[in-house]
Amino acid sequence: MPAALPVIRLTDRSPSISGAEMTAELVPPAQFAHASFESYRPDPDYPSQAEAVAALHEFAGVWRAQRPGGFFSRNRKPKASLPGIYLDGGFGVGKTHLLAALWHEAPGRKYFGTFIEYTALVGALGYAQTVKLLTGTGLICIDEFELDDPGDTMLMTRLLGELMATGTMVAATSNTPPNALGEGRFAASDFLREIQALSANFRTLRIDGLDYRRRDIEGSAVAVDDAGLDRMVTSLAERGERVSCDDFDALMEHLATVHPSKYVKVVADLDVIAIRDAHVLHNQTDALRLVAFIDRVYDAEIPVLASGHPLSDVFDDEMLAGGYRKKYLRSTSRLIALTTGELPPHD
Repeated sequence: MPAALPVIRLTDRSPSISGAEMTAELVPPAQFAHASFESYRPDPDYPSQAEAVAALHEFAGVWRAQRPGGFFSRNRKPKASLPGIYLDGGFGVGKTHLLAALWHEAPGRKYFGTFIEYTALVGALGYAQTVKLLTGTGLICIDEFELDDPGDTMLMTRLLGELMATGTMVAATSNTPPNALGEGRFAASDFLREIQALSANFRTLRIDGLDYRRRDIEGSAVAVDDAGLDRMVTSLAERGERVSCDDFDALMEHLATVHPSKYVKVVADLDVIAIRDAHVLHNQTDALRLVAFIDRVYDAEIPVLASGHPLSDVFDDEMLAGGYRKKYLRSTSRLIALTTGELPPHD
């Protein structure tokens, strides 16, 4: 039997992270480490899914043409195409799978991250340093492109404009939330309007279909009492699991002192995260911080134990009716999965 490990406190972790370390994390989540066009299973009832695979093959053709001995290597040139592509569709149709498959096709230096991860990179390094770091990249994939923050959207549009001008190709998906009753199901017109300076550079692929998991956002995150949480944490530590346990308020206060780009290192090497005395949040800054934190926990596939208020209900009604509704709905879905042991692959 393994020796008991000490219980970790996330509030003791204040990691530093370099630009090189941040960009090293810009790869597809573990569940998409081997995603390919071949492993994507188009729904025959929705032809747009197979059409999207064919279009992405075409988009990737320029890289195949550049490989020695490739089909285009003898007096042929690759078919001209736009340097940007946008995957537009509802939750669960496989947009992230296809985005990751495209990333795997690309040679050389390439990055894959969520919109929030790229804006965090700019926030941590500064705009000029980020441009310098990413210049020369062959492909940038942006999952869940956010359209609800004008400032961040303008920042990303400017950044992508500079990079595309130097030859970088860009692929993006929308931030459509899980099963939000059709809300924002297709965001292509919004995307093109918000990045109007770059819209002529993007081809839009609309992907119809049903959520292949047939899941919904109904239900609640699992919560236990404090005594039950203590027993589970002790048992996990005695089994040799790397488990953390923090009071909800203390964790929220600590996250305010750590740049979101560093959250990935806050949760590094953990098997389970325990949170005590969760409650409803009324401060939007705290709520958005929690969203960013849960995104990193979800990507790392770390189960969560919690006492107090169910974590899926910590966003108050005003937040759920406001401009960041999509982010909170997505986080709610992830909190349910993290606390119920049903960690699904991303869209």
